[in-house]
Amino acid sequence: MSKFTREEALEYHRLKGKPGKIAVVPTKPMDTARELSLAYSPGVAVPVEDIAENPENAYEYTSKGNLVAVVSNGTAILGLGNLGPLASKPVMEGKGVLFKKFADVDVFDIEVDETDVEEVIKIVKAIAPTFGGINLEDIKAPECFEIETRLKKEIDIPVFHDDQHGTAIISSAGLINALEIIGKKIEDIKVVVNGAGASAISCSKLAIRLGVKRENLIMLDSRGVLHHEREGLNKYKKEFVQETDKRTLADAMVGADVFYGLSVAGALKPEMVKEMAKDPIIFAMANPTPEIMPEEALAVRPDCVIATGRSDYPNQVNNVLGFPFIFRGALDVRATAINEEMKIAAVKAIADLAKEDVPDSVLRAYNKESMKFGREYIIPAAMDPRVLLWEAPAIAQAAMDSGVARKTIDIEKYREELAFRQGKGARMHHLIMNKAKSSGGTKRVVFEEGEEAKIIRAAFRVQDEGIGIPILLGNEERICAKVKDLALDFKPQVINPRDMDRRKKYGEAYYAMRKRKGITPTYARKIMRRSNVFAPMMIHMGEADAVVSGLTYDYPDILRPALKIHHTAEGTDHVAGLYIMIVNAKAYIFADTTVNIDPSAEDLVEIAALAAGFAKTVEIDPRVAFLSFSDFGSTDHPYAHKIAKAAKLMKEKHPDIPSEGEMQADTAVVPSLIEERFPFSEIKDANVLIFPSLDAANISYKLLARLGKAKAIGPILVGMGAPVHVLQAGDEVNDIVEIAAVAVMDAMNRN
Repeated sequence: MSKFTREEALEYHRLKGKPGKIAVVPTKPMDTARELSLAYSPGVAVPVEDIAENPENAYEYTSKGNLVAVVSNGTAILGLGNLGPLASKPVMEGKGVLFKKFADVDVFDIEVDETDVEEVIKIVKAIAPTFGGINLEDIKAPECFEIETRLKKEIDIPVFHDDQHGTAIISSAGLINALEIIGKKIEDIKVVVNGAGASAISCSKLAIRLGVKRENLIMLDSRGVLHHEREGLNKYKKEFVQETDKRTLADAMVGADVFYGLSVAGALKPEMVKEMAKDPIIFAMANPTPEIMPEEALAVRPDCVIATGRSDYPNQVNNVLGFPFIFRGALDVRATAINEEMKIAAVKAIADLAKEDVPDSVLRAYNKESMKFGREYIIPAAMDPRVLLWEAPAIAQAAMDSGVARKTIDIEKYREELAFRQGKGARMHHLIMNKAKSSGGTKRVVFEEGEEAKIIRAAFRVQDEGIGIPILLGNEERICAKVKDLALDFKPQVINPRDMDRRKKYGEAYYAMRKRKGITPTYARKIMRRSNVFAPMMIHMGEADAVVSGLTYDYPDILRPALKIHHTAEGTDHVAGLYIMIVNAKAYIFADTTVNIDPSAEDLVEIAALAAGFAKTVEIDPRVAFLSFSDFGSTDHPYAHKIAKAAKLMKEKHPDIPSEGEMQADTAVVPSLIEERFPFSEIKDANVLIFPSLDAANISYKLLARLGKAKAIGPILVGMGAPVHVLQAGDEVNDIVEIAAVAVMDAMNRN
């Protein structure tokens, strides 16, 4: 767990002179008198009247449909106890931040200075019209049970006590996967639950619903086993009373398959773990110090699968995997409740996601080289962005299937909409993926560096997502061993460039092509051992449709051999490199970012035409700007003259493509500037930006990506004689899959 001082924690919360972690931000423009009159009086009266006539319109005209109240009275704050409502506010603000970060759900935190059950219910009912859902938090048992149960009956929006159900959902997902790994059936296992508070009772109920037999579950509170001779138990504990002679935790642990710890630090002793059944499963969920530390449990039972609530150990039971996405799905179908069917759907979605290949961004966030389904990875990582795309649709579908949804949605379209919420580039990513998939997954994509783990993982996704047929170059034995080590359900097609028959056949073809370029038959056969030559030759020989390469090579080492084999495209003298830059959800094409160092005016025209052509393939209506430090002749300098000449030639050669220049960068992309200063311009907001030189383009896209936090998709080669596309050293799996999809699109367009 990350270490920090008390002062660091306090400074974080008072950072930059604006205390706290949340703020209210307007979502509509209010920069003019007219906009102000629309936002408030008199314009606001119109939606008021519509909502009064039809209350459902509140979801259309207000933030209700994306707003959750996080409500607490501070009677059970974290593991700190009853410290009151004001002290709970940092926690409730934190909850709001997590809602927003992980699922784009807005939150008002409501701290209630009231402990009486009836009064708390009355307060929440009174504020319910403001919200699309209620998240109860840090309210002690047994009052929390009564408050949640009553509110679920008395208001028509989802009510969810996360302290109970969040822990239950995440631990249940872990339990399902742990049982699969060790090969036990849920109906056969014996479960010990140490703790009888809100979380323990909810975990137990959900485990039983999933298949644990009630008679096989023993629960303990601070006084020991809930057995048939105990007196003074509340009605919630009575549900778990067993007729048994076991009285202590040590008694209960003998022969137990599963331990659920929702109690106190150190409650589970190593000698108790020794007495558990073969392959024991331990969920030690007390925070911040669990009932037993993982190293202690593993020391006495190396065969155990252990999870805790801590981030510094594998298998973290973290409620953030649940509540943001549960509410996201519930809000988006305007659910009236979060029911058992929705909770089960969440469990299954989380459990299934843990079996998928983990993105590089998650590995980097946790400083891991590998995370794969197994004893140390039974629960997805909290920072995994895919949880939104798996869990929220599952919740929405379950709500519709169980009859608590007031709105019906298309789940596949909904998944895309959720991806768009995740930020810059998601919409373009989906467009590229969908266009590539429209080929029917029939295009053969050669991955030159087939023994690299990232390439293998990307190739698996290309096949799994129906983008294309991956072909890996390399040693089959080594590749298959890595596939097994990565725990991928994948039988790749592997071709070894050192295969003598292919080398001979390819060498003869290469010699025939290059014999008047100083190539001998012997050299032609020998050079086929190089995968960066062998891969583009596969396209020439009709054994592949596209090539993706460059993860471990310098850019020119991929480009030069490919150009010798395929040359430039017909009617084109140049190859250019592009990047799609996503800035505030708007897409721009930057060119040339990777190939031509100091292009002439004529070269720039060709680059612009290639870039505009590519823009159309990704549904961007091109408006080309030739960039300079000069605006329409404002500076008399040879550099500016070159760009002015290019702009003039572009209009002559490609009058069908809207273009302008020479223009400064801000003039090109800020409509108000060009309207004010240069109203004669044929374009007002360019989206295809042609840079005067490679250094200008390369510097610009890298600075924008790093400092401006823009999403960069590329590099994308245009003008090649065949679909050969080059990766950047250090690209992540998602980047490789994107370039593979671009390569498939390229192959489709050529057909």
